Amino acid sequence: MFKLTVHNIRTAGIVLVCLITLLVSGCSVTPQIDPTLPDEVPIHTAEEVLTPGTIYASDVYDPIEGFNRRSYAFNYYFDKYVFLPIVAVYEFILPDFVEDRISNFVDNIFEFTNFTNNVLQLKPDPAAITLGRFVLNTTVGVAGLWDPATYFGLERQTEDFGQTLGHYGVGDGPYIVLPILGPSNLRDTTGLVVDTVAFSLFVDEVQSDSMDDNDVHLIFSGVAAVDKRHRQSFRYYQTGTPFEYETIRMLYRSKRQIEIAK
Repeated sequence: MFKLTVHNIRTAGIVLVCLITLLVSGCSVTPQIDPTLPDEVPIHTAEEVLTPGTIYASDVYDPIEGFNRRSYAFNYYFDKYVFLPIVAVYEFILPDFVEDRISNFVDNIFEFTNFTNNVLQLKPDPAAITLGRFVLNTTVGVAGLWDPATYFGLERQTEDFGQTLGHYGVGDGPYIVLPILGPSNLRDTTGLVVDTVAFSLFVDEVQSDSMDDNDVHLIFSGVAAVDKRHRQSFRYYQTGTPFEYETIRMLYRSKRQIEIAK
């Protein structure tokens, strides 16, 4: 347990160093950040947007809304001043061809999470497809840099432990906006922790003694985080609605319900 705790702390530290290094390395270029992003978080009063006499209902359990709204605002500033500049440097330095290879490699590594959760949900066909994808992409696809499995009709079977819990009837729990990570709920946050710990243990087991497992794992985590943000088109406060917080909350719940039901 002590080893795991130290490993996680060192992992977080190295990821942060990697992100800062990437940001500093791009100081000589101008990140292409959308100039329409507001300088301040927009605030709308009820009188501006609500119709008197109309009942507005929300079916998402959000007992810590005050904290969640502050976390949402923090995520906007972090995204604008830290994450998006890093992504802009990443996109400036690397050609699209290399970015695609990195995305494929990251997806191939995380087939571990997809496979384990398909097995836990007793889904033999998706589990077999996931295993087949990993073998094919690791060999023919040259360590996962290419994705021949999709070409041959083996579609990615994405699952996580939050979906596994939902599959067995565990409810959402309270809605949570995680700092940096974004929308979640108690069930999915628990699932994220379990998936992260399981993946860390898996990486520790498969790496040879000659490799510095902490450095490799942390560099991969940093690259995976940047790659994930690079592939997301969402930008805070550009949804065109004064109810963005409520809209994102509703869409997140709907998305997870669809993913669990599939």
